[in-house]
Amino acid sequence: MWAMESLPEIRPEVWRSNAKPWIPAFGVVGSFIRKKPLGAIGGLLVLTLAVIALLAPVVSPYDPIATRWGSQFLPPDRLHWLGTDNLGRDQLSRLLFGARISFYVGIGAALLGTSSGALLGLASAYAGGLFDSLVQRFVDAMLAFPVLVLALVIAATLGSSVNNVLLAIAVVLLPQGTRVIRSSALSIKEMQYVEAARAIGVSPWGVVLRHILPQTVAPYLIVATAAMGNAIIVEASISFVGAGAPPPTPTWGNMLSGAARQYAERAPWLVLFPGLALTLAVFGFNLLGDALRDVLDPRMRGS
Repeated sequence: MWAMESLPEIRPEVWRSNAKPWIPAFGVVGSFIRKKPLGAIGGLLVLTLAVIALLAPVVSPYDPIATRWGSQFLPPDRLHWLGTDNLGRDQLSRLLFGARISFYVGIGAALLGTSSGALLGLASAYAGGLFDSLVQRFVDAMLAFPVLVLALVIAATLGSSVNNVLLAIAVVLLPQGTRVIRSSALSIKEMQYVEAARAIGVSPWGVVLRHILPQTVAPYLIVATAAMGNAIIVEASISFVGAGAPPPTPTWGNMLSGAARQYAERAPWLVLFPGLALTLAVFGFNLLGDALRDVLDPRMRGS
């Protein structure tokens, strides 16, 4: 028989290191669901709407821009689950394709605007001096205008298209990202490990990218998630007043304007379902953003 002494010792860190890489990810998700059930509901809601938007060409029962004379103002039934509009277009199909534009503009504008603002805030905090003052005065000037008014002016100047609306919303979201990331970077900039990196000759770009930028990921995620809900609202508002994607492109905003306002009493489903979809999307992003703030912000932990 083998002697017990000949058997290798199995340390806990050995078998832990052999664990599947996806197990910790499931643990993090499970912990988030237990601690923040409302945030998990918001994330599930956003994920469900995003998948539906992605699969719109597959699951849509009709062409969203095809008109059908004789089928105007049909109430919801087994052929048209959400009814039809004044041109006989299927509301469910338009709602599904409108989700694609809302999520494209909302997520794209939030990421572009927040990322640009974060980079500007990092540079402003690290450089300091005159450059920091100029950047902050520029941000103050942008914040002096209401978000919707500024986005409308930029969108109207650029012209009616989905990409122009995305760019206009990204511009108005830039100041918020700049302010939040700058305040985080200013506190991180004074920490000892950052001063040590500068003392041993690390370049300014190296200090920012290797030592300051990773510490601003948490506030960036919080701001970006919250900005997605705001971007969807702004996009719908711009489309509502006719400065967004031109007809017949279906968006949630233009579904709520025009004929929907004119025939709301006769066909209430024209405003009910687009408004409900818009509410659910923004509600989901807000729940998820609040939960991420509570989890990722050290000042909010335990509250």
